[in-house]
Amino acid sequence: MINIRNELFLLKDDKYKNFQGKLLPGINNFIGVRVPVVRKLSTSISYEEKINYIENYNCEFLEEYLLKGLFISDICDINLVIKYTKQFIKQIDNWEVCDIFASSLKIVKENKKIFLDFINNYFNSNKEYEKRFVFVILLNYYINDEYVDKIFEIICKVKCSYYYDKMALAWLISYLYINYKNKTLYFFKHCNIDSDIYNMSIKKIIESNKVCKSDKYILNKLKSVQK
Repeated sequence: MINIRNELFLLKDDKYKNFQGKLLPGINNFIGVRVPVVRKLSTSISYEEKINYIENYNCEFLEEYLLKGLFISDICDINLVIKYTKQFIKQIDNWEVCDIFASSLKIVKENKKIFLDFINNYFNSNKEYEKRFVFVILLNYYINDEYVDKIFEIICKVKCSYYYDKMALAWLISYLYINYKNKTLYFFKHCNIDSDIYNMSIKKIIESNKVCKSDKYILNKLKSVQK
């Protein structure tokens, strides 16, 4: 295997590292490699080396965790992906690794039922990034006619305790509004969600350029109402 850590340090960008530090408060274990550069490095690694890395490599830096997530997303066996995902999400401690990993798992598109059964185990997790991972997966792969009602059923029951899982849920709800406006308005009226998530969701919807001005005006009034 090539020396991954040495390769990453050769690719570091100090200007980006300073910018990255502002996006990831409280996270200090990053080298400063831009995400497209990490992706490009990922494509240069053989499949056998990727499996060896996933199973044996001791990650220390954020970019090394990013690579592990990308390597898992390159696997074509859904059962193996689930096995490694189950191990990996315990190691995630920031939104960047969480979101890039979840959005890279394209295999979910063809295995929605199997993967939904898997993430069902995490709906009641008390871990911030396990919960966020679930919401980002739902956002990327399940907002469609077949699963939209199931998503609303899930988020009416789920409880969030931390900033980054609440923000991901608000992000998910904003996408639901864009794609299923009436169902989402019904959800706002009838589901007793946390006031932080309620207001975060409306803020996210208002910020979207896919929502018309008249809707934003109405939603802004809803945001001011204390749930």
